[in-house]
Amino acid sequence: MSGKELLKQALALKPEEKFLIVEGLLNSLDNPDENLDRIWATEAEKRLDAYREGALHAVPMENVFNDK
Repeated sequence: MSGKELLKQALALKPEEKFLIVEGLLNSLDNPDENLDRIWATEAEKRLDAYREGALHAVPMENVFNDK
């Protein structure tokens, strides 16, 4: 069955049934990737070390979230 056919059938379902499908699909995408987590942790440590060594400078929060 193609994705388009599946979507057509899903759209014909009752709201409660649609919710179960959507919730199941979203939960299936929410699986942490341990390898990716390790990569980001290593990158965060490198950035923190660079900041502490003065090679990386922080930007004040007011400058990051400034609407102007």
